[in-house]
Amino acid sequence: MSCTENPAENMKKAIAGIRKAATEGANIVCLQELFRSLYFCIKEEYKAFGLAEPIPGDSTKQFQSLAKELGVVIIVPLFEKRAEGVYHNSAAVIDSDGKYLGKYRKMHIPDDPSFYEKFYFAPGDIGFKSWKTKFGTIGVLICWDQWYPEAARLTALSGAEILFYPTAIGWAKDEEAKTREDQFRAWCVIQRAHAIANGIPVVAVNRVGTEGSLTFWGGSFVANTFGEVLHQSPRDIEEVSVVEVDLNRSNITRTHWPFLRDRRIDAYGGLTSRMLDE
Repeated sequence: MSCTENPAENMKKAIAGIRKAATEGANIVCLQELFRSLYFCIKEEYKAFGLAEPIPGDSTKQFQSLAKELGVVIIVPLFEKRAEGVYHNSAAVIDSDGKYLGKYRKMHIPDDPSFYEKFYFAPGDIGFKSWKTKFGTIGVLICWDQWYPEAARLTALSGAEILFYPTAIGWAKDEEAKTREDQFRAWCVIQRAHAIANGIPVVAVNRVGTEGSLTFWGGSFVANTFGEVLHQSPRDIEEVSVVEVDLNRSNITRTHWPFLRDRRIDAYGGLTSRMLDE
């Protein structure tokens, strides 16, 4: 979905989208990163901290009621206020009975032109997690996390049967067409690779629309355990997409491609170093 400066309007649109998805048979619904507002990280402005809220809090409670009413699991990305001066880019996970299961705090925080997230967010400190819901055990990572195989692997090892990436990613206005296509392709490929390497489906949920210097490229997609794209949304229009995913395929995939079995955990100590200089 696209967003406006009015959080109430964005909430109304998100709730309407969830209702539409539930009507079309969705069991798990994931919203995009920071869906309640424009992507304020394009600039460094102190007033944006006024958008933050505790988790659980008012927004979480609204979606708890909605989840219980519709019988769906909802992933709710929010700008979390943890304490005075301490903020996170987070996502609340709500089960189909309305129970708040917990939250994930974005671990990898970018600091690039038009993505000045380090100004706003402290890095996550509660690790990589998964939650058992009525419709499966789900893992959640957020946007910049999607470029890191370590994050996907650890979330899969925590028990996730499906991995969701709420996202806000786009192109700068002055980027050339080829550069845009290269970036979009890389974004798809890296996440499809996570599905293959871990033998679990991956769902990426991006926003659309132009906000300041960025045009968000949409393209939300679902990939199965072989990295096959089951559905990809348009790049420039809003869409509520309901896609059927077979969680039982993971056992078949992992049996034939036993990557988790053959991991050399005794040889991976170097991953905790920034670089291996020698």
